Amino acid sequence: MKAIGLIETRGLTAAIEALDSMAKAANVSLVDLKRVGSGLVTVIIEGDVAAVAAAVEVGKTAHTMTGGELVSANVIPRPHSELRKIL
Repeated sequence: MKAIGLIETRGLTAAIEALDSMAKAANVSLVDLKRVGSGLVTVIIEGDVAAVAAAVEVGKTAHTMTGGELVSANVIPRPHSELRKIL
């Protein structure tokens, strides 16, 4: 079962920079990029647990290259099947 990683930033440019860095750092795939509102953007990735954890760690610092703000980051190792329905 794949893990899910989430990075939420304030600003689209910071989210794209984080996604680019995460994709280059580990074997992960983009699930979705959600614009939440008030400038908040959430990037959702998936892959095996180690790859997602490594990618999220890289993404947590990558947003700083654009001057963006990291709001939150999380890794869900074995998401429940019901969670996938909302993603």
